[in-house]
Amino acid sequence: MFERRCIIIAGEEAGPKSNKMGGIWNVIDAEVKNLAQMLEDGIIEEESIPRIFVACPYYGYSGSDWNKGLNRITDMSEFDELVPDENLSLIIEKLQEKGIELIVGSKKVEQVEIIYLMFKTNDFCRTIVEFNGKHTCLENKVKAEAYDLIGLDSLSYEDMGNRTEYTHYLNLSYAISEFVHTLVDLRKEKAMAYEDELISEFASSLIPSWHVSLHCHEFGVFYAIARLKKIGVPINSVATYHATIPGRVAGHLSIRKIRDNDKEWGAGVPKNMATLESLSEYADVVTAVGDSTKKEIKLFYDIDSIIVRNGIDLETGDINELLDKKNKCRTKIQELTAEKLYKTHNGLKLLPEKIIPIFSISRIEVENKGYPDLLDSLVLLDRMVKIEVEAGRLDENYRVVCFIVTAHGPKANPPENFPIMLNEEVLIGEEMRIQNMIESRKLECSRLSGGSRYVSAILYPQWLSKSDGGFNMSVDEFMAGCVAGIFPSRYEPFLLTGLEAGKEATPSIVSKVCGFSDALKTVKRLVMGMGGVLVVDNIDQAYLETIADYALTLDYFIDTYTDDKTKYNFLCQEANLLAQDMNWQEPTRQYYEMLTGTKLKNEN
Repeated sequence: MFERRCIIIAGEEAGPKSNKMGGIWNVIDAEVKNLAQMLEDGIIEEESIPRIFVACPYYGYSGSDWNKGLNRITDMSEFDELVPDENLSLIIEKLQEKGIELIVGSKKVEQVEIIYLMFKTNDFCRTIVEFNGKHTCLENKVKAEAYDLIGLDSLSYEDMGNRTEYTHYLNLSYAISEFVHTLVDLRKEKAMAYEDELISEFASSLIPSWHVSLHCHEFGVFYAIARLKKIGVPINSVATYHATIPGRVAGHLSIRKIRDNDKEWGAGVPKNMATLESLSEYADVVTAVGDSTKKEIKLFYDIDSIIVRNGIDLETGDINELLDKKNKCRTKIQELTAEKLYKTHNGLKLLPEKIIPIFSISRIEVENKGYPDLLDSLVLLDRMVKIEVEAGRLDENYRVVCFIVTAHGPKANPPENFPIMLNEEVLIGEEMRIQNMIESRKLECSRLSGGSRYVSAILYPQWLSKSDGGFNMSVDEFMAGCVAGIFPSRYEPFLLTGLEAGKEATPSIVSKVCGFSDALKTVKRLVMGMGGVLVVDNIDQAYLETIADYALTLDYFIDTYTDDKTKYNFLCQEANLLAQDMNWQEPTRQYYEMLTGTKLKNEN
């Protein structure tokens, strides 16, 4: 008998891109690729390379996504063709017998193969199986069994508006756990197929005994760990929180709840989701991506956790190449902004090279992401720029444009000259609210040409891509092309976008609430004083002080960009160094040790 290690990394947003901008998919994708690369490079030493799986949902066509508004469709184009080996084929066959369908794909990091298991969950309600001697649909079996195992009362959630989402998570977790269950039992079942004891023992000796490690990202797949523990399948498990459900609902008030030791979930917290989240208690190790999340896990669920911060997946490149990329992308943004402004508003044509683009990008959570704070700070910044122009310290032709990239979902047919042109029918929900906030502060871009405003905000309600109907730039190109990024979140367990900006050598401003703000103390300084990533205190300061600091730090980046390009380039390099320092190798190392119980040698 021989043993082989298997590592499964699971998440609701894992696997191939499904029209999703950032988020958990990026985290899982980075972790699994870094794990494979570290095995390839020998940083992680193993006699036998573990089998690496990514477990995730599959949305094969329009309408198969539980969230019809997002309408995610799984993109299979990035996968290599995979012919499953005998064991994997047998597992797939056994799962199909149980009503579980999955699509399999693969990628390679040099010689290390990553296998993607993509489960279909939308047909569970139509798949008839047997449970407790009766025929029922697979969805009902999953819910009934969950009640029997851990008392998960799905029946009480039937009238909730998020019932479909909850059911999807439960089905996905069940499918993932059943894959693990089948994998672990494969050796025993295959041996039992032979009546002759000697043949059975010989067959058994040819099949590895699997040592399975399961890493579940976010509450949508935590039931997989709980179920495996309850049915007695031996695994090593890690459950990772990127935030908590009660914390998300409380938003910027979560800091107060932590200070007051207020353990109540609150009326707006979906009980079914929070209950799924609490199932992390069954994991061997629970991890949090930041200090605030660790405190929330303890506060709301009384579960102890270990902090493992997210990283950024990047290759160390030539800073001069990055700066060249920034110049090219900035020129494109400047020229398109000037052109679209002129065509839309028929005003004086702005000089493209005098347009200073900055950006903020995040989910469309108006208060949590601090959009009111950002817009108020832009009003202050406008007054500051106006005084600098009138005092002769800044060329009167300069205009600052802040792009606020946030959307409920992708726009299929944006109008001509989008995003400068925003017809009412283009905007929905909170997008309309943000646009109204821009207009109420008189920050519309139409005021730039006449000089009544030197600073404006432009809502970009679209998922950025090279075919988004706006600037047609990828996320990295757009970030690279902007002079600075600003992320004024009032609730932000981590903030990957700050590191994404640094990856493109774009300086940024982050709020103190941001989960990696304390890590900035370690950044290498290339210039004295204020650096390439600045932190604004939005916890202890008064509101007016906070928005004044946002405006002042933006003004610092703008002044440096316009007056001292050499210093500005150093700030860009500093932001990039931070992203390099917070790469994925150390988090992957920590996760690997927790998942396998193997202490790795410290390279240092």
